[in-house]
Amino acid sequence: MKSKLSSLGGLVYSTEAGRMCPGCRQPVAQCTCGQKPVPTGDGIVRVSRETKGRGGKAVTLVKGVALDAAGLTALGKQLKAACGTGGTVKDGVIEIQGDHIERVMAALKAQGHTVKRAGG
Repeated sequence: MKSKLSSLGGLVYSTEAGRMCPGCRQPVAQCTCGQKPVPTGDGIVRVSRETKGRGGKAVTLVKGVALDAAGLTALGKQLKAACGTGGTVKDGVIEIQGDHIERVMAALKAQGHTVKRAGG
C-alpha cells in the first residue's frame, strides 16, 4: 500500500506550509531544487465577485493569470492602484477589496489579456 502512495507523487499541499514543490518536496517558498511550479490554464483570465467568509464585504477575484509569483504580485499592485483600494495575492488568485469588476476587466484588457466575467 505504501509503495502505491509514493508513486502518486507525494505531498502537494500542507496546512502548515502551504503549496509544496513537486521536485524537492519542500514548501514553495523554501524550494531548493529551483523548480517552480509552472502556472497552467487555458489563457483566459476570469474576474468574479465574492462575499463568502468575509462578513458580507465584496472582493473582486482575478483567476487564471499565467504568471509566476513575482509577476502576480506586480499585476496585483497595478490593479490595486487602478482601483484605488487594497488587496492581496493568495494561491495564484489576486483579491481586490470591493466590487471593481469593470475597472479590473478594463485594466487587464488594456494589458492584452483575454478576460471573461465569471459568476453571476
